[in-house]
Amino acid sequence: MDPALVAAVARVAAGEKVNVSGVCREHGVSRAVFYRKLDRFREHGSAGLAPRSRAPRTRPTSTPAPVGEAVVRARKELADQGWDHGAQTIRWRLLDIAATGVHPTGGPVPDLGEVPSRATIHRILLDRGQITPAPRKRPHRGRRFVHPAPNAVWQIDGTTTLLATGTRATIVQVIDDHSRLDIACHAATGENSDAVWQALSAGFERYGHPACVLSDNGAAFSGRRRQWPLVEMERHLAALGITTIVSSVGHPQTCGKNERAHQTLQRWLAARPAPHTLVELQALLEAYRQGYNRRRHQALDGDTPHQRFHATDRARPAGPAPRVAGHLTRAVSSTGVIGFSGTSIGLGRRHAGATAEVFWQGDRVTVLINDTVAASHTLDRTTRYQRTTNLSPMC
Repeated sequence: MDPALVAAVARVAAGEKVNVSGVCREHGVSRAVFYRKLDRFREHGSAGLAPRSRAPRTRPTSTPAPVGEAVVRARKELADQGWDHGAQTIRWRLLDIAATGVHPTGGPVPDLGEVPSRATIHRILLDRGQITPAPRKRPHRGRRFVHPAPNAVWQIDGTTTLLATGTRATIVQVIDDHSRLDIACHAATGENSDAVWQALSAGFERYGHPACVLSDNGAAFSGRRRQWPLVEMERHLAALGITTIVSSVGHPQTCGKNERAHQTLQRWLAARPAPHTLVELQALLEAYRQGYNRRRHQALDGDTPHQRFHATDRARPAGPAPRVAGHLTRAVSSTGVIGFSGTSIGLGRRHAGATAEVFWQGDRVTVLINDTVAASHTLDRTTRYQRTTNLSPMC
């Protein structure tokens, strides 16, 4: 308040004659304001002229301090464990604590009364400086594509992590498209055929056979985009009647659920000391899989992947798949050998430098050179190098 106006109010209160209208014009206030300040001065003295807040003296709808503390503590606990710690996840954690009366970490159970809404929790985090507003990062509200039943489609892909020794390890992760269930996480030295099949086999043992497996264009998953014959995974799945689908080149969003699952897994691993061996890594992955499958998921409207997977009848393979066939050309080496589907087929040195036409269906192969049959056999998968004389003739 202007000191000159304070002086005018004090003089009037003391009984002095003051041109109130002139004072009001000089200081740009109305006579009503002047006399209101005069009344406050007479009642409270100089303290009555101090600035007054317009905020209400009581806020009956404000969040109690214990609730705010419980929200911040839940956020820290989730972050320390490597899980998502957004407002919705915090609310689910508090709801579970309130429903069971048990704290997940064994700590004291907060007396929350009614668990606050997601919006209230978000506001608490903002007010306490726990998060920074980022409107452009709001989640996409479009319609998600989800297959209608568990085991209708499994997504498979690999991600990498570092061991404590600095060695790079691969994790082959399999996700059910319908339920987001983590079917398998397998630790390996690389993304190879053996690691891929071990991950799938673990999933088969736990949850049965899917109708289809979706993958990217990794060499261990598919040879189609490279005009190769079927790789080992595709051959094994075809034998079980399981269809395989390969995403288009440059479209990682096709396998988006698995890519998102990789992020969750990597964040969880980063919250723990790095393992020294693949055995230790595999133990961590099993602990992660159990925790992930039994925690609420925002894409599942608060259900856990385990609940969603077991809520619907599972899809099954359509039946024995027809043998996939194809045709390709191979140059015969100087030693009379061509490479085909992970094997080397010996044709004889007399064909060195020639171009071989290879026609195949499953493991049955016919090789033509200059329109003449050079070999017609069924491949023996128990050996890599196959001599023509040792191959079984086709039926």
